[in-house]
Amino acid sequence: MYRFLVLNSQEKDNFMYALMEYKGKQYRAEKGAVLQVDKIDAEPGSALDIDSVLLVSGDKVTVGAPYLNGVKVQAVVESHKRAKKIIVFKHKAKKDYRRKWGHRQQYSMIKIQDIVGV
Repeated sequence: MYRFLVLNSQEKDNFMYALMEYKGKQYRAEKGAVLQVDKIDAEPGSALDIDSVLLVSGDKVTVGAPYLNGVKVQAVVESHKRAKKIIVFKHKAKKDYRRKWGHRQQYSMIKIQDIVGV
């Protein structure tokens, strides 16, 4: 499964991306990209500032130790989704022990507006 979708990448000469950490996972953020992250307790349309940026690449590459100071990724929550159901089945042979349950992971789709402070 893809973690990011680039919807508008026509600016090839001014291409910039940032590696950011959000909720314990790392994502590649580009301006205009839509990222699928773990569920956020925010309404669709609300703004989000992520300041744990690990790396910024543009004209030159800047690496933080571990984070870059003063660099933020601005995003907007677009929607909330749920993944397909995963069936979990446990059993023990010859013991008449069977347990079956399902799980649906919840996700939020966020759209990257800008990378600020570069």
